Amino acid sequence: MTPKQLQEILDDLRNLLSENEIVEFKEAKNNYDFSKLGKYFSAISNEGNLGGKPYGWLVFGVEDKEHSIVGTTYRSHRSDLDKLKGEIANKTTNRISFIDIHEVDTADGRVIMFQIPAAPKGIPVAFDGHYYARDGEELSPLNIEKIERIRAQATKEDWSAVVVAAATIGDLDEDAIAVARKNYKSKFPDKAEDVDSWDDITFLNKAKVTSKGKITRTALILLGKDESEHFLNPADVKIRWKLVDEKNDDIDYDIFGLPLILSVEKVYAKIRNIKYRYMQEGTIFPAEVSKYEPFSIREAINNCIAHQDYTKNARINVIEMPDQLVFTNQGSFIPGNVEKVVIEDAPEESYRNGFLATAMFNLKMVDTAGGGIKRIFNFQRARFFPLPDYDLSNEKVKMSLSGKILDMDYARLLAQNKDLTLEEIMMLDKVQKKQQLTRDEEKHLKSKRLIEGRKPNFFIGLRVAQKTGQKADYTKTKGFDKQYYLDLIIKAIKEHKDLSRKDVDELLWSKLPDWMTDKQKKNKVGNLLSELRTSDLICNKGTFTNSKWSLK
Repeated sequence: MTPKQLQEILDDLRNLLSENEIVEFKEAKNNYDFSKLGKYFSAISNEGNLGGKPYGWLVFGVEDKEHSIVGTTYRSHRSDLDKLKGEIANKTTNRISFIDIHEVDTADGRVIMFQIPAAPKGIPVAFDGHYYARDGEELSPLNIEKIERIRAQATKEDWSAVVVAAATIGDLDEDAIAVARKNYKSKFPDKAEDVDSWDDITFLNKAKVTSKGKITRTALILLGKDESEHFLNPADVKIRWKLVDEKNDDIDYDIFGLPLILSVEKVYAKIRNIKYRYMQEGTIFPAEVSKYEPFSIREAINNCIAHQDYTKNARINVIEMPDQLVFTNQGSFIPGNVEKVVIEDAPEESYRNGFLATAMFNLKMVDTAGGGIKRIFNFQRARFFPLPDYDLSNEKVKMSLSGKILDMDYARLLAQNKDLTLEEIMMLDKVQKKQQLTRDEEKHLKSKRLIEGRKPNFFIGLRVAQKTGQKADYTKTKGFDKQYYLDLIIKAIKEHKDLSRKDVDELLWSKLPDWMTDKQKKNKVGNLLSELRTSDLICNKGTFTNSKWSLK
């Protein structure tokens, strides 16, 4: 938007007789509570959806009675404002964030206009796990009636349930149907004898793959012959497997189409699931495991099939790297939050492809009780590997599965602390991956003395280090007390009469904490020299660029 357009919008908003469900004014002269800002984001987003509006506004620098401009210095640097988009996304459903954050310079002061998108159809927007709304000008929880009104928007046609009138049982693959029968009997052993007496149409109806004997898109996706793919056009129902090297250069690839119930096993067979060996703590004998738990591979591929947005006409991708697998499918992650699914063991409340998901459950391809993802997490936990990474940005789900130990300290921690909860392990997994912790996560891990260090450079705490035999590593990571470094500089100057800055750097560099960057180490040494100088213990007899530090 141009400055003129923004000014016109601001004038229109200020001319409102009062605030409403999608417009909120705040003075925020200097600062504003982040949590409250997030609650307003959720509330205005949900109310925008219910009111049929494309977006709403949260305005800083304007008082809420007369709507006069008072100005704001909130996040005065543009880069800090832009960071807010990611900070909000980290806490909201499907990582929804501001459409834009506009700054308007007026004669009466700076105004910030947060442009908040309406919640997507069928998906209420939560902030930090809670839904908010507006009762007039008041912020309030989103009541059940409003939640159901938004969710009811999703009761549209299930793409996977549509009957393909021109298709017949002859368009389905006999081998695929045989595998489907075998899986169904395994899933429902009490019906095994009956299954053998059913003809194909009866079986497919019972398994909820067909609809009253008619061929559905689900039937074609799972059991269709390869030459039947034209019935699903323009959807591109294929799985692409690609092998890449350390530089991400392509080595090999293959593409698998209908029927996907067979293609899952073909993709699985392509993956080089070789043995991985690592030394166990306290023994000279190595542990040996497959790089990937077979269940995790199949579950990840089947999840992509079940949750793919086929209207986007894109393929499912399985990328095999030297030490990890990456699975991607199109479409937003409907539960919104992976942590909620894993920690609360919560099944999804709705499915993009409900008919397809039910059929895959009946054919023992997926677990619609919500436990599949959690089982993958627990398999990684049991082998001391990093937990799966989920990237839910850009209306796509990308899951990365590691096939090796990333950090031996983390592995030792899991091996020695069986009482850690899965939630705590997920927090510690962020630490080993150098990912940012939330304030609550940081507070929790520090309260249990599981981590130490300064944000964002945390490391394993002393109590854990002592318990897991990492005392030397702990001291190397944490470093020494400041007085140790000061005494070391004085001692070295006494021995050598004088030291250059390069000499001091070489003296201390390897003794400073491992978590420090080179820049941080440089600053630390400079601060130590400054402290000795201001204490009249040393002086610089050289120049600024060619220092010669001597005792005073």
